[in-house]
Amino acid sequence: MVPFKIAPHIALCHSFTEFTASFNVTADDLIVTNAFIDLGIQKAELTARVIFQEKYGAGEPSNQMVDQIFKEARKKPYRRVIAIGGGTVIDVAKLLTLGGEGNTIDYFDGHLPVEKARELIIIPTTCGTGSEVTNIAIMEIKEQHTKKGLANDALYADYAVLIPELLTSLPYKVFATSSIDALIHAVESFVAPGSGAITELFGVKAIETILAGYKKVVTNNRKLEKEWMGDFLLASTYAGIAFSNTGVGAVHAMSYPLGGVYHVPHGEANQQVFTAIFREYKKLQPEGKIEKLEQILSECLMVPAHTIWEVLDNLLEQILPKKPLHEYGMKKEEIEAFADSVIENQQRLLKNNYVPLSKEQMMEIYTALY
Repeated sequence: MVPFKIAPHIALCHSFTEFTASFNVTADDLIVTNAFIDLGIQKAELTARVIFQEKYGAGEPSNQMVDQIFKEARKKPYRRVIAIGGGTVIDVAKLLTLGGEGNTIDYFDGHLPVEKARELIIIPTTCGTGSEVTNIAIMEIKEQHTKKGLANDALYADYAVLIPELLTSLPYKVFATSSIDALIHAVESFVAPGSGAITELFGVKAIETILAGYKKVVTNNRKLEKEWMGDFLLASTYAGIAFSNTGVGAVHAMSYPLGGVYHVPHGEANQQVFTAIFREYKKLQPEGKIEKLEQILSECLMVPAHTIWEVLDNLLEQILPKKPLHEYGMKKEEIEAFADSVIENQQRLLKNNYVPLSKEQMMEIYTALY
């Protein structure tokens, strides 16, 4: 038995200025964020140090990016890290709370203990990572051409603060990729071996909220309305609570080589393999949790359960059109190498599969999507 856990305190704030007043942000704090996010820092006249993540590298986090940020952050002591951003900012901030003076690989490869030395506050500005309530940091390890996850309770935030107004200027592509990621978190959590009544409660609520929101987005010709963003933000947190207790499985595992080698955004890479993997699950073990999942999806989308994966594919295609894998630059001869990489580097995730997948089955999925 694995006890259910929600580690961070979760707070809702109406504005960024309400947050700064409530949490007494001072010069001893280190804020990690992006320059394009309108935080109202100037209006709030904050004295905290600010590191803009994109100054040290574009895209999703890598060990090389974080090593540069370590050098900047360690120039002056700080008592608390405040992450304001999406998955990249949040994963970077988690590592900045650790003790020791090593580099990123030292922590990921176990050369240094993963021990928390500073308080962490996370304010998500996308609606997908769920990282504000998880103990996981994901990093591209450049030298290994893949992504790896570091899972340790030292990486939990002390506070997760939800401020819906920070999502109102979210670019559509970031909304699409992040919210699809949240949906997949909830779905993979639901069928994971560690899933139970409490994790299902959060996962199902996330699924229902995201799919209801997607119907509005499609009807509104993909134009986002600010009053919807609070719902997507909460759904992301619900999904984060679910998968922080159960883990995610093959969808995330098989997406990582695509993200690591060809820098496909995380949610987009997940979408590529999502329904193909669940169709394979259904083929291998048609009875069990997947039946219950299909019934939930059927009720959400108001279609017969036997059509659910086709209907879901069509809905997601309207949110974010899919491309064949070769359009990202992937080569056919890389299919076996990708499957090998998943087996070698992602056992932390593969143990959460609904049913085990062999190397040959993974290769068939990549080939069908190629």
